[in-house]
Amino acid sequence: MKPAPFAYHRPATAAEAVALLHELGDDAKVLAGGQSLVPMLSLRLAVFEHLIDIGGIETLRGIERRDDSLWIGAATTDAAVEASPEVAASAPLVARATPLIGHFQIRNRGTVGGSIAHADPAAEYPAVALALDARLEVLGPERTRTVEAADFFSGYWETDLAADELLTGISFPVWSGRCGFGIEEVARRHGDFAMAGAAVALQVDDDDRVTRCGIGLLGLGPTPVRARRAEAEILGCPADELDADELGRLALRDVEDVPSDLHGSSEYRRRVGAVTVSRALDAARAEACSG
Repeated sequence: MKPAPFAYHRPATAAEAVALLHELGDDAKVLAGGQSLVPMLSLRLAVFEHLIDIGGIETLRGIERRDDSLWIGAATTDAAVEASPEVAASAPLVARATPLIGHFQIRNRGTVGGSIAHADPAAEYPAVALALDARLEVLGPERTRTVEAADFFSGYWETDLAADELLTGISFPVWSGRCGFGIEEVARRHGDFAMAGAAVALQVDDDDRVTRCGIGLLGLGPTPVRARRAEAEILGCPADELDADELGRLALRDVEDVPSDLHGSSEYRRRVGAVTVSRALDAARAEACSG
């Protein structure tokens, strides 16, 4: 199939894009990499009268270390993130999540901001943003604001963005000291969306006690989920005494509406999700304690 007819706009600046969104209202949609939107348009699962292509806006692309954060422009491609030594050094969990996104053709076009703004609960970047306490920069007609990742995802494919606002960049806090990171997911084939997955960040002190922890779950609800209950159980504990399997099961207690479809039942996803938490936690703990 082909998309329904639409008017194509290619603004030169982020401010121009926001002005178009404000003027055109609900009839307009931002086009970033298009890896999620274009198939939906082609299948006519979504119809918009106007597409606003932000791919040519230079200020929305780039990777920069800014004090204690790593800033990634919303229109930065997944491939650029995957190839960046700065991302690997400053935000290892982001770097390790990126190769799990589709295939390299998709990563050549897909963007970090597009994934986060699309808010697919099975996508990797939203769960990583939650686990790392990322801050999202949002530009509107009258102001710029910062939204914590924990407050950004509001429902299935829904976010805190207003209709006339644009996600312009994401700041990932740089974890320092003795830190470890792990990401695990289960998909039917390489490149498929995950049926369940977990992203884990862990920090320990000189006595190997956990001082900081973030666990983001993907594919297990209408939004990415932060496993707060398991995090609270982990904090302050000696890393070598953590029961990863039990903590994996505990993490899933924070999830109420696990989906059930032809790819797997709700109960199956819960069991698989608990295993991904356990494996990601083990990997993060091993890395942190070896530092």
